[in-house]
Amino acid sequence: MVTDPIADMLTIIRNGYMARLKTVLIPGSKLKMALAEILKNEAYIASYKTDENSIKVTLKYVTPPNSLAKLPAVTGIDRVSKPGLRIYRDTAHIPRVMGKIGTVILTTSKGLMTGREARKAQVGGEIICKIW
Repeated sequence: MVTDPIADMLTIIRNGYMARLKTVLIPGSKLKMALAEILKNEAYIASYKTDENSIKVTLKYVTPPNSLAKLPAVTGIDRVSKPGLRIYRDTAHIPRVMGKIGTVILTTSKGLMTGREARKAQVGGEIICKIW
């Protein structure tokens, strides 16, 4: 039994990048699909497909300038709000990740969105994770 399915999803993606896998399979839910959509829009994953009960995520690798090696698009993923300790922030206190290089993802009354979108919409919420 998984007590934190979002942390499980982030761990599967992190482990997939560390193992240099092309795709990973994640148990599905509406929240995880919305999170995968944000990761795709922010260019942290290449694509995702949903089946009946699972999400197939295609991981993205990039080639930096003057290099031949492909590196993962994700350097780090951090789960912020946990089931035992929820972290809520208002619009003025939504954190910036790595000097605006990374992204913070949060749930709001208007749905799942990035910190940039939440500041623009003037809504706060529960901080799900930080990704860079």
